[in-house]
Amino acid sequence: MNYTGEQLLRGGTNSRFGLDTLLVLIFLGIEYGRAVTALSMDGLLMGSTMLMVLFLPYFLPSRYDKPAFLNWVFGRAAFLSMAIVLGFGIGPALRSTLPFSPLTPLILVSMISLYVQFYALLRLRVAK
Repeated sequence: MNYTGEQLLRGGTNSRFGLDTLLVLIFLGIEYGRAVTALSMDGLLMGSTMLMVLFLPYFLPSRYDKPAFLNWVFGRAAFLSMAIVLGFGIGPALRSTLPFSPLTPLILVSMISLYVQFYALLRLRVAK
């Protein structure tokens, strides 16, 4: 199959696996696994943010066909669980050497994702 650059960024022609929100979800999962060790307020806020980034991008407008909701969520949940396990695994090593390393790319990827989503929402369309 031949994909254009935009289709690769969006995850193919019939997939809503948006690379932008998926990267935000992965870095947020790594930061959650690295930083949260007990039930705390920051853990609850990060957890609710992860749930929103997990579910809500499905409802954003797109020119591609949406797959079944459960298949889409299970795929993203698999990436999220791998990221949290990775955060638990590298957490002790990062705490001593680079304490803010997962948060820095998370902020950068979040800004890029925000730009992509606003561009998709505010793009001018010809009225028919």
